[in-house]
Amino acid sequence: MKQAARQELKVIRNLRISLILLVVVFIVGTVGYRILGEHLYTWQDCFYMTFITIASIGYGEIVDVTHYEYGRMFTVLIGISGIGVLGFVLSTVTTFMLESDLNVSWRRNKMYKRIEQLKDHYIVCGVGLVGSNVSNDLNITGRTCVIIESDMSSINRYLESNPEQLYVSGDATDNDVLLAAGVMRAKGLFAVAHDDSANLVISLSAKQLNPALRVVARCHNVKNAEKTRRAGADEIVSPDFSGGLRLVSAMVRPSVMNFLDEMVKSDSNLRMEEVVIPSGMHHKPLSALSHAKQDCVVLAVRSQAEWKFNPPSSYIFQSNDVLMVMTTPSGRMCLEKLIQGMN
Repeated sequence: MKQAARQELKVIRNLRISLILLVVVFIVGTVGYRILGEHLYTWQDCFYMTFITIASIGYGEIVDVTHYEYGRMFTVLIGISGIGVLGFVLSTVTTFMLESDLNVSWRRNKMYKRIEQLKDHYIVCGVGLVGSNVSNDLNITGRTCVIIESDMSSINRYLESNPEQLYVSGDATDNDVLLAAGVMRAKGLFAVAHDDSANLVISLSAKQLNPALRVVARCHNVKNAEKTRRAGADEIVSPDFSGGLRLVSAMVRPSVMNFLDEMVKSDSNLRMEEVVIPSGMHHKPLSALSHAKQDCVVLAVRSQAEWKFNPPSSYIFQSNDVLMVMTTPSGRMCLEKLIQGMN
């Protein structure tokens, strides 16, 4: 990403320099012919004389310099310098057209501006099989995310089915790439690269930049889980380990697994969600959320280290209680908006 940006800036800089040089040649030529003509010719005539000299049109001398010392030598100088600068301009324009796609550049800059305006979004580092599923679920449940991937072909494959997805092309272990994805304003980060060592470095870099960021890391080898956790990951998920447990559950408790699958990947967007109760709702009853509860089902409340399943409407909230609800994305947002209004 950095190399491409530097190359584009170099091409644009050369284009500006070439245009400035061309303007200087025109100014020098116009002023020179005005002086040589002893003000007998208009500025327009002098400019036109400079133009036909540089363009090698050869209509004739609009400004007659045959009677002036060094007049024709000045024309030769303007012609040589002008043709040289004009060639530089044409080569730079050609390079600019070949090495930079204006439409792609415009869309990329527009996307980066959108990323700069994000807050409380999620960052997905890696868009392989796991990363793409993570991004899909975030999008389905109405959570904005930015993907980071060094392989542009992987990004393009994902964009085929998700054309509006925000992304940053680069190495997620690079602090500049994380900053470009808005790590300082993000709510959470998924380190789901293919390599455990990369996920460890991503977790460490992200936590150093934003200690308040919640980081969930993928770990193939459970032996690396503790190292990744010490590097800064708040949660470690091993697909191989979790997959083994899932296989056993699918065999011995299939109905439970079907229910959980429905809550995790239902096409109806129904999900099990958690909502943190702010301190402003301390000592308020669960019944205060009766309006929002029309769109969701409260399954449990986690108060400190204890779980209270199917809590009654008279349950009194404590600070930092966590509600476990079954709801749709719109129901979750309605519930969060109501809680914030009461805070």
